[in-house]
Amino acid sequence: MPTPFFDAIRRLAVEAPERPSLTVGEVTLTRAELVGAVERVAAVFAEHGVGEGSWVTLAVPNGIEFVEAALAAWLLGGAPQPVARGLPPAEREAIIALADPALVVAAEPTEAGGRPVLSAADIARAATDPAAPRHEDAAVLSPEWKVVTSGGSTGRPKLIVTTSPADADALRGLALLLRLRPDGAALVTGPMSHNAPYVLLIGGLVLGNHVVVMPRFGASEALRLVARHGVDWLYLVPTMMLRIWRLPEQERLGYDVSTLRIAFHMAAPCAPWLKRAWIDWLGPEKILELYGGTELQAMTVITGTEWLEHEGSVGKPVIGEIGCRGPDGAPLPPWAEGELWMRRAGGDAPIPYRYVGASAKSAGDNWESLGDIGFLDEDGYVYVTDRNPDMILVGGENVYPAEIEAALDEHPAVRSSCVIGLPDEELGAVPHALVELGADVPDDELLAHVRARLDRRKVPRSIERVDGALRDDAGKVRRSALRAERVGA
Repeated sequence: MPTPFFDAIRRLAVEAPERPSLTVGEVTLTRAELVGAVERVAAVFAEHGVGEGSWVTLAVPNGIEFVEAALAAWLLGGAPQPVARGLPPAEREAIIALADPALVVAAEPTEAGGRPVLSAADIARAATDPAAPRHEDAAVLSPEWKVVTSGGSTGRPKLIVTTSPADADALRGLALLLRLRPDGAALVTGPMSHNAPYVLLIGGLVLGNHVVVMPRFGASEALRLVARHGVDWLYLVPTMMLRIWRLPEQERLGYDVSTLRIAFHMAAPCAPWLKRAWIDWLGPEKILELYGGTELQAMTVITGTEWLEHEGSVGKPVIGEIGCRGPDGAPLPPWAEGELWMRRAGGDAPIPYRYVGASAKSAGDNWESLGDIGFLDEDGYVYVTDRNPDMILVGGENVYPAEIEAALDEHPAVRSSCVIGLPDEELGAVPHALVELGADVPDDELLAHVRARLDRRKVPRSIERVDGALRDDAGKVRRSALRAERVGA
């Protein structure tokens, strides 16, 4: 029988109630304290109608309240639906409308788009009131355990819903695959509104880890937390790796990171020189990389030791299958570059997610593509040579030009727009907007217009004015050619 997430966490609290379970900033909760806090929050959620199959939007930053609210939703059989903190009202309201949650947890009640709401302060009061009622019933198994937000190539947000239940045994298997260990200590450096930190949070808790969550990433602070808490498993994206590596050597080497077993990175391509630097620093056996989408049709992992033998690879599939096809859809031989396609093993295996607000790019036998370009070698190792031609990876986060163009085109002075990614040493790429204007307007006004509608990472770092239409009569734009003209490739 499946074990709901929260029942697994309760069992761990019975086994070792005083063991640290969660640290955010300067606040640490033991296993018993976390269970008690979540049961009190769940009692309040139940009064607001949260139950089996409900979605609860979490529009709060990394903090104790985020974790308590997420676990309370799972306890009642619901699913948390994280939203990035600080989104402009229009984007946040569009996501909330798409999710249609039973409840919104927000920093301020005004951020809930008119839906039933509890503030972060409400969560904190409920969690810390020892006299408050507790929901001590057995956890209800959430039928769809994960609902995460993604930008879309259509210019509209979409939700990716994992269709498997909140089964602790299945999640434990995934966490072990990523080299988390039972009763370890894991450092989550990224925002829990994003898929990977969110999954690693609950995976670590279910395995009995002391999970340390950074309210906001800082290079020196990350190393300090590793040393302070004896962290053995560290989550990174390449931007974080670069910032840590660029610390003064005396500072970087001044922290005791000898407890680290695994430095795990994903979300964006890592420059070979940077990966080799980390391998030389920590040792190849401690470096682990993952490639895969939030949809998790398939997933690869590769150790630093393997990477030295297959430089540039993201590994072999450990979940599902990955194949490479040409423009005609025919499978390609080893080393031939084409589009990467994924599926769960076997054509009859069920698709593990569903979209709300979008459709997948699919072919027969359940093959799907995220738009990545690459190849496989004769040993089955996967190499990603380019990401979705339209998508821009900004510090490991997917940014779709269509979203930015839709916002720009709302400005009355903009006749047409096109957004491309330009290289950036720290973030990997940043958005650059080309605009055809019908009236003179300063850059600051255009940027403020976008900033009011989209998250800060989606705001162009630069604007270029062009004469003449950017799109043909069919509405098509040649982004690859426009980018090549500006970067020489």
